[in-house]
Amino acid sequence: MKKLFEKATKNTKSKVISEALITKTAIRTLDIEAKTLKALKASINASFVDCVQAIFQCSGRLVVTGVGKSALVGQKIVATLNSTGTPSLFMHAADAIHGDLGMIQAKDFVLCISKSGETPEIKVLVPFLKNLGSPIIGMSSNLNSYLGQQAHYVLHTPVPQEADPNNLAPTASTTAQAAMGDALATALLALRGFTPQDFAQFHPGGALGKQLYLRVHDLYPQNEKPAVRPEESIQRTILEMTTKRLGATAVVGPEGNLCGIITDGDLRRMLERGQDMNALCARDIMSSTPKVVNEDELAVKALQMMRQNSITQLIVVNEQGQYRGFVHLHDLIREGLI
Repeated sequence: MKKLFEKATKNTKSKVISEALITKTAIRTLDIEAKTLKALKASINASFVDCVQAIFQCSGRLVVTGVGKSALVGQKIVATLNSTGTPSLFMHAADAIHGDLGMIQAKDFVLCISKSGETPEIKVLVPFLKNLGSPIIGMSSNLNSYLGQQAHYVLHTPVPQEADPNNLAPTASTTAQAAMGDALATALLALRGFTPQDFAQFHPGGALGKQLYLRVHDLYPQNEKPAVRPEESIQRTILEMTTKRLGATAVVGPEGNLCGIITDGDLRRMLERGQDMNALCARDIMSSTPKVVNEDELAVKALQMMRQNSITQLIVVNEQGQYRGFVHLHDLIREGLI
């Protein structure tokens, strides 16, 4: 029993020490990387501006290269640039000197990423790039390195120390590289006047793209279109609501103009008041100020209106205010907007 107690006590102490170590190490990592990013602001200087303007005026593409973790960061930078209007591609530095240099065209710029600026593959690659006449952008933590001295433009990413306890693993340095890549991409985006509509063209898939391009007129035609005239009987109104299965119906005038809406809530309130259905018609129980959305409005705007008004459907109208149909919350869920 005593041995079991001692073992349990030892395990508890070990767990406490492990938790403290995990927390301390994680917080230290975030502190170092935050400090690195804060210091990176000093690198947004005249050299950075010249680099951005040169890329903006370039009629070719931006080819990004590197090895190791820098190569992985480079691939992310390429993805961000392409999605924000700057044509880019990735070329691994090791593969470049074994045939992939053929990817580079006459008017392309090349961004070489290397923390030290002394990466062997980069040092081999740079002379070949110069022979091709390709302007070189160096991203390095060392301005006095081979890359820092040979590049036409330099994006300085100073890193006093890595975030891991041994100051070895690429952590703070790759954070700085990724952040500098984002700064480059967003600066170019701003120069291009890149709009949400432009963004949508490059992101047609998924919920993000749909928020930017999917419109109400893409959704409502697949739904039933319940409608009654203002003088229709309550019995006819209930039949229209139940057969069209939307729990509501529009009340529409002879010219297709929207007069109001009747929901199952309006029917329930009529019954609670004890009114005689045979003595009433649609206009007597309709709501004359229904929530509507234009058929050309973005679907995400319809979702916002539903949330703001705590409702599950909207009547769709055209520019003239004529009734076109219903858009339902289920339509938005089906398209992945929620």
